[in-house]
Amino acid sequence: MNSIVNIIQANYLGGYSIELEFGDGMRQKVNFEPFLKKSLHPEIRAYLNQDKFTQFRVEYGDLVWGDYELCFPVKDLYANQICHSNADLIAA
Repeated sequence: MNSIVNIIQANYLGGYSIELEFGDGMRQKVNFEPFLKKSLHPEIRAYLNQDKFTQFRVEYGDLVWGDYELCFPVKDLYANQICHSNADLIAA
């Protein structure tokens, strides 16, 4: 991804999967379940509640939940490679 690419649409697919459409036409199906289950932080694990998980939106080209309580770098979503750093496992 050489230039800035934003998310223009997000569609819930079921479970913890969301299909993202990017401004350059790329589409990516992202499964957030492994990320959520691996987290030790209770505010992140709260999104294992599917009612809460499905309350995402696209805002300013980002995929966000709540008041930016949960969001991911667009470049990681574009590559479909969301993962934790050691700090992410314990802090939001």
